[in-house]
Amino acid sequence: MTKTFQLIILARDQRAEVQAVLEKLTKFLEQQSNTKFVIIDSKNNLKLSEQYADLIVTLGGDGAILRACRELGEQQLPIMGINLGRLGFLADLTLEEFQKEYEAISNSQFRVVEHLMFDCRLVHKNGKSESFLGLNEVVVHAEKTLSMIDVLLEIDGEHVTTFSADGLIISTPVGSTAHSLSAGGPILQQELKNFVINPICPHTLTNRPIVDSASRLYCLKLPEASDNATMVIDGQVSKPFVSGDYIEVREAKVTFKLARLKHHSYYSTLHRKLGWSGQPDYRRKKRGS
Repeated sequence: MTKTFQLIILARDQRAEVQAVLEKLTKFLEQQSNTKFVIIDSKNNLKLSEQYADLIVTLGGDGAILRACRELGEQQLPIMGINLGRLGFLADLTLEEFQKEYEAISNSQFRVVEHLMFDCRLVHKNGKSESFLGLNEVVVHAEKTLSMIDVLLEIDGEHVTTFSADGLIISTPVGSTAHSLSAGGPILQQELKNFVINPICPHTLTNRPIVDSASRLYCLKLPEASDNATMVIDGQVSKPFVSGDYIEVREAKVTFKLARLKHHSYYSTLHRKLGWSGQPDYRRKKRGS
């Protein structure tokens, strides 16, 4: 007896392009006899951590995957992304590729690659704390535009340095191709268990990116009388960060489960998306070449 393949479809981006692809995808999947929709969510009404499926399919860009894996919390499920954004390092399939490969996908003939996630705890000076799960990065930047801030870094309780910069990024390997890359950070192989600590436009030129083990505890503080700052998780969650608060970043207990087709690899994605043979892919398309 053929096993029923259970899908969750997330298409929360309300752009006409995304909703049109959702309609095409839904019609295609309705014709597949071995497929069952757990739910199709286009309005952000689904509590993901309470659902089960063999696969979550997101429509959009990497941001849709980042949001989904944070919402899954401790109940991480395999995620595959259909890319309707620009670069798409995680969401790297077209609708046509997904349809072409669907027989293999519905028979679970894909790899599930587990990636480092982080737990971030923001402890306020009044003793109250907030915790966040993330996949890409924690960023601290000045609250005021065009301002520089000082951020003190401790690793496992040891003072490392105080960065004077536009901001500071603590990035996972997955996040190393996001904000950290734009700030001059290194590209890490996605399955490594490391964090990148990367200052944004540091005032001291000897302050360079640091790569260290994810098994360690990273703590960020603002010196006394410092200007207020903002903490941002994955570019999607923003919280005020003031002198007297501190941020702790550590390896999460759960991992992000990226579903990849067998012929897709990290380095082939980098080659295509970063345009190592020329211009980045989205720019070539824009110019019509």
